[in-house]
Amino acid sequence: MNKIYPSAAAALDGIIHDGQLLAVGGFGLCGIPEALIDALQATGKKDFTVVSNNAGVDGFGLGKLLATRQIKKMISSYVGENKEFERQYLSGELELEFTPQGTLAERLRAGGAGIPAFFTRTGVGTIVADGKPTQEFDGKTYVMERGIVPEVSLVKAYMADTSGNLRFRRTARNFNPNVAMAGKITVVEVEKIVEKGAIDPDDVHLPGIFVHRIVLNATPEKRIEQRTTRKA
Repeated sequence: MNKIYPSAAAALDGIIHDGQLLAVGGFGLCGIPEALIDALQATGKKDFTVVSNNAGVDGFGLGKLLATRQIKKMISSYVGENKEFERQYLSGELELEFTPQGTLAERLRAGGAGIPAFFTRTGVGTIVADGKPTQEFDGKTYVMERGIVPEVSLVKAYMADTSGNLRFRRTARNFNPNVAMAGKITVVEVEKIVEKGAIDPDDVHLPGIFVHRIVLNATPEKRIEQRTTRKA
């Protein structure tokens, strides 16, 4: 089975539809699938519910899809770097399901592991727990969180072999492995593609069983959210 696609647009062809639940890897602008986000915007599809730690920044990353009003709802942890996100949310144009970062990571991991729900103390007594079942264990209250199984996951990795085995690079790993595991269809953008067997099994961060489509983007921009410098 050939998992390599000639472009990001080709990798998304036939699998993107209005109203889908999508998950996108990354933390801020670190480890985001830049080319796949651009290709997603170019599809013109809309009303997405997007699971991602945040929504990029104004004009970059998922911020591009906010600008074109293709996102109906975000399931995320942090919104502080995106003025358009804030504006749409406060004006009632964008639905938002706040989820603590650890809970969001575990919801994705649970979805990929076939676990429908789990209990956590995080969020008990706050708006995070509103409308969710709670239960006591050992005298303490826990809230039930559901696993997330996106219809399509968009992921960034540093390297893939032709079977889809992945290696991530340092902090760009962040949410990407969990996002990849959770998706019914997982599309991965990588900077380097090597032959099967070229990655030592001990160096495989995520096995190819979770990966369905791969696209090469050898020169991503890798924009920095806030560049802080000082005089030499």
